[in-house]
Amino acid sequence: MIPIKNLINKIKWDKRENPKKYSIFYFDRVFKKLMKIPYTKIKKLEGSFMVLDNEEETNVPLHRVKKVMKNNKIFWERR
Repeated sequence: MIPIKNLINKIKWDKRENPKKYSIFYFDRVFKKLMKIPYTKIKKLEGSFMVLDNEEETNVPLHRVKKVMKNNKIFWERR
């Protein structure tokens, strides 16, 4: 299985990929549930975090990413 950081970079930089087709699911410790965000909300990767472009920047540890979907089908999943 490809590491999530490599997958996120591949989606961004590979000309054959369309980031608008992807959704990222991560576990939110505050709400205690999986949160879904469109890939396009990822502002940048910084070390072992992805920085989301919300009203205020949100840092999500990459180890909390549980699933990536493409066109509503599971593309990558952490067990």
